[in-house]
Amino acid sequence: MTMRRKCLAVLATALALVTAPGAPASAAPVTCGAPAPSTTRPGYLVLDPACDVSGAAFTPLAGARVHTGIRDGAAFRVEVPQKWNGKLVVYAHGYRGTGNVVYADNPALRAHYIRTGYAWAASSYATNGYDVGQGVRDSYALIDIFRQLTGRRASSVIMTGASMGGHVTAAAIERFPRAFDAAMPYCGVLGDTELYDYFLDANVTAAALADEKIDFPLTPPGDYQAGWRAQAGRISAALGVEAGSAPALTPAGRTWSAMVERRSGGDRPGFDSAFAYWNAAPSLAPLNDLPFLFGLYPGLSGGTGGIAPGNVTDNRYTYYRTTDHALPTFAELRLNAEVLRVRHTATADPGLAGIPRVEGRPSVPVLSLHDIGDLFVPLSMEQEYAQRAARNGRAGLFVSRAIRGVGHCDFTEAELTQAFDDLTRWVRTGQRAAGDAVLDRRAVASESFGCRFTNGTHANYVAAPCPAKATPPPNPPRL
Repeated sequence: MTMRRKCLAVLATALALVTAPGAPASAAPVTCGAPAPSTTRPGYLVLDPACDVSGAAFTPLAGARVHTGIRDGAAFRVEVPQKWNGKLVVYAHGYRGTGNVVYADNPALRAHYIRTGYAWAASSYATNGYDVGQGVRDSYALIDIFRQLTGRRASSVIMTGASMGGHVTAAAIERFPRAFDAAMPYCGVLGDTELYDYFLDANVTAAALADEKIDFPLTPPGDYQAGWRAQAGRISAALGVEAGSAPALTPAGRTWSAMVERRSGGDRPGFDSAFAYWNAAPSLAPLNDLPFLFGLYPGLSGGTGGIAPGNVTDNRYTYYRTTDHALPTFAELRLNAEVLRVRHTATADPGLAGIPRVEGRPSVPVLSLHDIGDLFVPLSMEQEYAQRAARNGRAGLFVSRAIRGVGHCDFTEAELTQAFDDLTRWVRTGQRAAGDAVLDRRAVASESFGCRFTNGTHANYVAAPCPAKATPPPNPPRL
């Protein structure tokens, strides 16, 4: 067996703990066991949390101690600095496809947590797929696992997660409000099933603009994927988009671009570069020969996302706009008359089954970040959560920061670090952190939107440069 395969193995016991203090580079390598069959999910394998997927051993940072193990079919990692401040960060990972292998990994801010005295813990979850409920259960369990491993209870717990992990984060602080003191989702699915409505909107409007008649079977037949691939090919050709190539938009394609912009967060700087980036990007396997959004058509799964008990998408009352005029144009009237309308048969779940609902009812400070050009999990997720929080009288507990990038979860370490430090300062002092006015249409459309908290270069994002930040005058010389 090669070293890489050895480092992808898992511990065979239900709770095998590996503890290693900070060690010099000459320390003996970690020995990993064989892949362990899940004790809770038949057919699943759990990779050794003491080894990375890349093949490298998971070793502690200087001045820290690590613990790894498996419990209830989920692998976990814990790292505690020697100068621990008594506080814990629980990290929730994002969507990992529908395979049968689960693994634990490290948060992006691992080094910053340890450097500033925070311990952290992360779980693989016991399942893959869009199983947010399992992510919540396994992440919450880390709090007690941490206490058992260290013999100490964390005085404060911060929940954080990326993408689907953002959904896990938002759901966790509502299901277990007394367990957490703050939350930092980023690029998160904060609007639960609204994400699937966005995927529906993009596809049904594209089909209408391309004069392609499509359907939405609640139980897709076995050959539906092949049929959709052919339809999507004709639609993308009519719009002038093609995976692997820069879009050459037709008039219908330009109309579709305007609609996607408004459904994904509104008129905003850099959208053309985002639209070009995502339509040149291939979709997820097995439809990775299609432009990105076409491989996400909810009709491919009957609108279940692979986990809901029925179709969660609905656009019966959605009015599609391609302009910001007070009155709809003739083209908008025609689009809305011709677009396929779909009715939901299931909704977001109030508990942890299916696709858990996010009420927008935080009881702790929440600071979130989002790339304004992300068309996979769009900026509209932030707006949806902000609206829900406002309706529940919790607007003061939610801060959103716009980052000028086009990728999904494309944040610099400086952006994430500042957000975490500002969130912890908010918790410590009670002074609300600064954010962007994501619900103000004019603010979002401003050429400077996203400038305040963007810190670093983001590839493929193209917009007018941010105004130069004023440099404070030098201190006057002492006399």
